[in-house]
Parts: sequence; C-alpha cells; structure tokens
Amino acid sequence: MRDFIETFEDLEDPRTGNAKLHDFHEVLLIALLAILSGGETCADMALFARTKQAFLRTIMTLENGPPSHDTFSRVFRLMDPIQFRACFIAFMQRFAVACEGVVAFDGKTLRRSFDKASAASPLHMVSAFAADTRLVLGQIAVDDKSNEITAMPKLIDMLTLKGRVVTADALNCQREIAAKICQKEADYALALKGNQGTLFSDVREFLDDPETPLERHETTAGDHGRIEVRTASISTDIDWLQTSHDWPGLTAIGKIYSTREMGETTSTETRYYLLSAAFTAARFNDIVRSHWAIENSLHWVLDVTMNEDQMRNRLDHGPQNLAMLRHLALNLAKLEPSKGSMRGKLKRAGWDDRYLLELLAQFRRVEMR
Repeated sequence: MRDFIETFEDLEDPRTGNAKLHDFHEVLLIALLAILSGGETCADMALFARTKQAFLRTIMTLENGPPSHDTFSRVFRLMDPIQFRACFIAFMQRFAVACEGVVAFDGKTLRRSFDKASAASPLHMVSAFAADTRLVLGQIAVDDKSNEITAMPKLIDMLTLKGRVVTADALNCQREIAAKICQKEADYALALKGNQGTLFSDVREFLDDPETPLERHETTAGDHGRIEVRTASISTDIDWLQTSHDWPGLTAIGKIYSTREMGETTSTETRYYLLSAAFTAARFNDIVRSHWAIENSLHWVLDVTMNEDQMRNRLDHGPQNLAMLRHLALNLAKLEPSKGSMRGKLKRAGWDDRYLLELLAQFRRVEMR
C-alpha cells in the first residue's frame, strides 16, 4: 500500500467535505484490484469491496467499511485525468529501459461513451504501445474539437523514445509528427496514403516502376487457415523526392506488397511508407508487422477480454480515467512473468488472492530495477 501511494502521491483527491469518507488511495487501489479480477464497472468495484473485505483489510484499513458504487463513480468522474496520466507515465518510465524496438501509436474510440443528453462525442484515446514488451507507455484523450493529428505530438512529448522506432497509420503521417519524432532522437516508419497528395503519388510511382532498383525481403506465414506472403521493398534513392517535398528526417521509402490466401479466396494489398532510417528490407518488414501488435495485443484485448466497447461511463472524466485504469491493469498483468493468456490471468486474479497480490507487487518491484 505504501508503494502504491508513493506512485500516485501527486494525484489529488477531487472530493470535498463529507465526500471524503473513504481514503482516496484505498478507493483507487480497490478499483484497480477489481479490474485485475475481471471487474468492469463501478458497481463491480463496490461488489468486489464488499465480498473481499477480509482480503482487503490485510493491505489497507477500510476505516469506514467498503466504498459504495457512488463513491467509485464520484472519484473517477472528478479526478484530474492529466494528473492521473502523469502518474501513469511516470510509473511506466521505470520499465521503459526494457522497452526496445517499435513503439506503435494508434487511436481507439470507446463506442458507448457518447452522451446524447450533453451532445458529447464518444471518447477517443491515442495510445503508445511498446510492441516487444506489450506494454502501454502512455495515452492521451483526443479533444472533442481536435483529432489524432494534434494529440499525437503532445503524447510524443511526454515519452522517452530515444533509439526506438515510432510507427503510425497514414492519418498521423504529418510533417509536424515526423519532425517531433526526430527531435526525440527516435526513428519513424509512417504509413503513407493519399492524404499527402503529390508526395504519395510520387512515392508510389517510383516504387512501382519495374526499373527502380530496390532491396527486397519476402516472408511467408500461415495461421488460422490463411497463408500470407509479404514482400518488403525499400530504396534510399530519395534526393529527387526531397528536392520537391523536403520531408523532415526522410532517409528512405518503402512498400509492403502482401498476398493472402484463405481457401479459394486470394487478396492483395500494397502499402507505402516514409522511413527516417535506411533499414534493411528484412528489418522494415519486421517493423511494419510489429505495428499491428497495438491492434492485436491492446485494442483487441480491451474489447474482447475487458469489454471496453460496451462500457457506458459517460459523465465528466469518468470514461478517460477508467480507460487509463484498464491500461494500468493490463500492464501489471503483462509485467507478471507467469505464462498464460490475459483472460486466464484476470480469472486467476479473481480466484486467487495470493496471485492478485503478485500482480500488485509490481509497484514494489520497480524500486529494485
């Protein structure tokens, strides 16, 4: 409990007066433990607090008994998400040394978080995800009057990215973002599409020309009845391109041509990329493939295992704070070294108090790293 409080000591209790019946950090820790045990809502947190009182009293006082649903709801609605995010990122910085390779940036909308009564749009979060360790390094909510293009540079500023390769989809293939990545002493592999107009057409025409000399690398993978052949092609002959477009940090351009066979159906796709380093074709292939970890190991897990898309928290800062709490829970489960699926780990945490404490012990172990 002491280590947990130290992690969130800069997070202010938003409640006033009689609303402070329950200790703020105890409420926050119970909520996290409930999520780690498979809980989803503030009602689940209150139920967890009631049914797990004996266990909880071994690590906290619960001076005024278990908190109610209203207490959990009030805390997450009113808590400052900027402070919460700062504490989250500071905690994850302690593990950042072990995060190498690709950091994938991508956005996700919480579909049920819209509020018709106040005409509020659903929450959209942009996350930074370390592909090798499967850890969320940070996240930021997209303002209602903005979009990912303005949110991503702010998130980049918060993170340590030196020596990493930042990947993002074509929406975030922007000059400001490319320059920001270079300023952080990182490299980038940005997907390129028609939103960049003549730059896209020039790159596509050059890479698709049979006379253009390219370094190539091919991989074949099969899974779930599907066979996919991916051919990565890359060129560092870009002086002519920079003369016209002067893209920040650009060193190479590349494309991935993929062929998928499933049963009697065959499909093809070609994707184009801007690169800030002269990667080998094999490394380029790996980088692009690693980007999809944020979809398969974060967004998919949030929706399928943690049911995030069905969460109906809509008021104030509730949706954003609870989304970050789910990210924290996923990170703790990933950091625990035993093997098993995320669904299995959460079930085990709900059934085994000792294992639940092992997940919580990650707060203590960071001091030893």
